Amino acid sequence: MAGIVEGKVAIVTGAGMGLGRASALAFAREGAKVVVADVDARNGEETVRLIKRAGGEALFIRTDVSRESDVEAMVAKTVATYGRLDCAHNNVGIEELPHPFTDGEEALWERLVGVNLKGIWLCMKHELKYMESHGGGAIVNTSSIAGLIGAPGQAIYTACKWGVNGLTKSAAKDYGAKGIRVNSVCPAGMKGTGFYNRMLAAQPGMAEAVVQMVPLGRDADPKEVAEVVVFLCSDRASYVTGVNLPVDGGFTVA
Repeated sequence: MAGIVEGKVAIVTGAGMGLGRASALAFAREGAKVVVADVDARNGEETVRLIKRAGGEALFIRTDVSRESDVEAMVAKTVATYGRLDCAHNNVGIEELPHPFTDGEEALWERLVGVNLKGIWLCMKHELKYMESHGGGAIVNTSSIAGLIGAPGQAIYTACKWGVNGLTKSAAKDYGAKGIRVNSVCPAGMKGTGFYNRMLAAQPGMAEAVVQMVPLGRDADPKEVAEVVVFLCSDRASYVTGVNLPVDGGFTVA
């Protein structure tokens, strides 16, 4: 049986580990050729190796999403190699360890916004340019439950994720008639990711407290979120756009 993205070409940024790696593997399993983009060449190449070992096709492109020249080159090389671009999972993100609002420094603002918001915007900009001129496509951005509710001690990160959700909705309105769907996923904690592990290490007792707030009673596995990403990029979600979708075990249930 053909996969749900059979014959498509997908870019996954931040694909060297965590959700990005899980997403890249899921796209490949479901039949897509995958461009693995990451600033970390060693981990990115390992993701490619895992895809190829499983019988898939993948290419690594070193990409710093905060640099427009890198993002533009990523899209251009994808098209030059595979002849098209159908799907994109814009997934790069860096954390903000909790601290008082007034202790935030301008350098931290610039770093977080440069990657978590500007990076998503740059990826969308160049993906949309190609998709608009070639008949459409699907984009999924990684946001967070912080983009739906406030995250204590993480004001800058939260602002970035609300921004990602805003970019998602604006692009969905602007490009829907052009055959491009744009959605975001908003995960809560994902076990085993470096991002989440560093957050837990900085806050003793946080792991237990978070799980108690999740109706399903556990953290997510990145693979569970990746399945949602691939679904949203597939034709099975052909009437879904502009959604900031919680994938959070019920954390944000009112």
